[in-house]
Amino acid sequence: MTGERRTALVRTAAREFAGAGYQRASLNAIIRECGLSKSSFYNILDSKLALYDLVVTDVAQQLTDELALPAPASFAGDAYWQRIVDVIVRLTQVLTSDDAYADLAQMLYDTQAPDEPNEAVRILDAASEWIREVVHVGRACGAVRDDLPISLQGELAFTMLRTFDEWSVNNLDTISPNQLTALVDAQLAALRRLFAPS
Repeated sequence: MTGERRTALVRTAAREFAGAGYQRASLNAIIRECGLSKSSFYNILDSKLALYDLVVTDVAQQLTDELALPAPASFAGDAYWQRIVDVIVRLTQVLTSDDAYADLAQMLYDTQAPDEPNEAVRILDAASEWIREVVHVGRACGAVRDDLPISLQGELAFTMLRTFDEWSVNNLDTISPNQLTALVDAQLAALRRLFAPS
């Protein structure tokens, strides 16, 4: 499949999966919109799940390349919280720069996601692990409080950031750029109040 054709298929499928949810998404509608026949589609991919995984993998890789997340160890030191701010601000800028990223987020948070093992679960697990490592680094350098079990803090951080992101993605249409900036600032302040030492 050529690069342009693959991109068209991925973006069309991302819109469908994000809008309808995995279970209700129409593979026929995606195939039709891309100008493919069923036989040509099945020569490329063997199932709806394979297409879903392709979409998640391609869009997540594009996002990862554009975002260039720093290694958790690079957060160590006095600039820990400033590094957190920089990453979240950059993440917000990147996520709002391309509709495919909002579609990916909708797919990751889909309550009707595939029952089988899939790439969305892998992406969320990788994000959780990265966040846990960043919390661990914060504990080690004294930027994160140490009166709670570290495993609990890692779970809290991931759940809190996921909730912030999911709510923001679901409400992007109602938030102006100025409101989005204020929202990100408020979310960061809430995160710091919960995790920074008193």
